[in-house]
Amino acid sequence: MNSINPSIAVVILNWNGIALLKSILPKVIEYSTESNVSIFVADNASTDESVRFINSNFPTIKIIELDKNYGFAAGYNKALKQINTTHYLLLNSDAEPTENWLNPFFAAIINYPKLGAAQPKIKDYYQRDKFEYAGAAGGFIDKYGYPFCRGRIFNNIEADFGQYNQSTEIFWASGAAILVKAEIFHNLGGLDESFFAHMEEIDLCWRINLAGFQIRYLPESTVYHMGGATLNQLNPRKTFLNFRNNLLMVKKNLPKNKRVKILSIRLFLDAIAAIRLLASGKFQSFIAIIKAHWSFFFLSFKSSKQEKPITTTKIENIYNKSIVLDYFILRKSKFNQLEFHPTNNL
Repeated sequence: MNSINPSIAVVILNWNGIALLKSILPKVIEYSTESNVSIFVADNASTDESVRFINSNFPTIKIIELDKNYGFAAGYNKALKQINTTHYLLLNSDAEPTENWLNPFFAAIINYPKLGAAQPKIKDYYQRDKFEYAGAAGGFIDKYGYPFCRGRIFNNIEADFGQYNQSTEIFWASGAAILVKAEIFHNLGGLDESFFAHMEEIDLCWRINLAGFQIRYLPESTVYHMGGATLNQLNPRKTFLNFRNNLLMVKKNLPKNKRVKILSIRLFLDAIAAIRLLASGKFQSFIAIIKAHWSFFFLSFKSSKQEKPITTTKIENIYNKSIVLDYFILRKSKFNQLEFHPTNNL
């Protein structure tokens, strides 16, 4: 199998998500009928009868049963090793596809030989005129490694009125619905299992960029994402994982001569964010950031001897300013307000 005759395996990771599966699987099956498409559910040792429900109601879906809950990263890594296809499309169990959602992916595979990953337009399941937090119209990072999206900067989410209806290169594709070329996924070592969950798709995309491949946003395909169905945005556990994993991602993907400066600034900005949360009465989130920093230092010390040297940072589509400064000080809350000149100066 190759890009001339591509195949896509839609892979949904599940853990005790039977209610979500009842809602989402009928749409996945209805809109994924192409002959070169297969549908898998990778089950993280659910205890809620998810596997029995799928077997009884959706016999065409292939199930990969894992022996315990490995989280997002390790769960997908273990499952994808068992699937023979040219491309994986990782789809969240709370993400609903729409009619003809796969056609733009097949077209992109053919039209862009250097395509490593791609994402659809991701909109809000409950407010369908709006983009959704986890991906919106494609992801970027700023010069300090903070992620944001076209259509979503921090917690400001735009309505979709066609302003991002052009296919374009992006820096990262959302884990809510991300197409990845199988060969590239495995050659780069898959998702970083030390992350457990959150930010691992951005880390993977950073490595895809470093390897010289392209990541694209495909607006002709739309997925509606519930968002927060697996872990709410304000959950302290999610705050911990997002802050810790973002620091780990920045450290591992920067060359050593840039790490000290960037990470010093990041730790300072994170401290300000923690103080803001404390001042607004979100004590558990404040503690989550403190724990995230300690966990980052511990994991960094553990992994320092196994690090692979980064020899290049020649990557396009990095925002060469501070999104924190733009958003919180200059009050730029929409992507089209940014003076965005893609750069490789991270």
